[in-house]
Amino acid sequence: MSRTPPSRPHDSGLAAAIASDLDGNFEDLVVAYQDRLFSYALSLCGNPARAEEIVQDAFLRAYRALRRYQPQRRRELALRPWLYRITLNTFRNHLRARHLETVPLGETPNLKGQPAAEPEGAALRDGRARQLHAALLRLPLRHRQAIVLRYVHQLTFPEVAHILGQPVGINNS
Repeated sequence: MSRTPPSRPHDSGLAAAIASDLDGNFEDLVVAYQDRLFSYALSLCGNPARAEEIVQDAFLRAYRALRRYQPQRRRELALRPWLYRITLNTFRNHLRARHLETVPLGETPNLKGQPAAEPEGAALRDGRARQLHAALLRLPLRHRQAIVLRYVHQLTFPEVAHILGQPVGINNS
C-alpha cells in the first residue's frame, strides 16, 4: 500500500510520525525533503551526480541519528534546519575527501526547471540561470551557503544561522 506524502513538509507532523514509528515514516521524510536537499547540494557543488550522492549520504546519516534519539527528542526536532545542516556537513566531508568539481556553463542545469511558454523566453531564462549558477559557484563557500539557504530555499535567518553554526546577526525572519 503506497502512502501519499504531504505536498509540503510539516516539521511537527513528520517529527511526530517519526517519533512514533521511525521505520514506517522515514520514507515520508525522504519524499518531503529530497528535492529541496538535492537542489541545495547542487547549489553547493555544481555537479548533479555528486549532489545526489551527498543527499543520499545525508539521509543515511539522518536515519542513523534518528535511530539513536529517544522518541521525545525526535518529536521536538526542527527537521528542516536539522536536515539542511546534515546535508551541509555531508558536503563538507565530501569536499575534504575529493576536490570540488565544477560544471561547465553549457551543462549547468536550469535552476528553476520550468519550461517557458516561448523559446526566446526559455533561452533568456536559461542563460540567466546559468549566469546565476556560475556566479554562485565563484563565491566563497561560506557566502554561497548563506545565500542559497536564505534566498533559494527561503529559510529564515535564524534557521540559516543554526545550520551554519553562526549567530543570527540581524533580526529578520
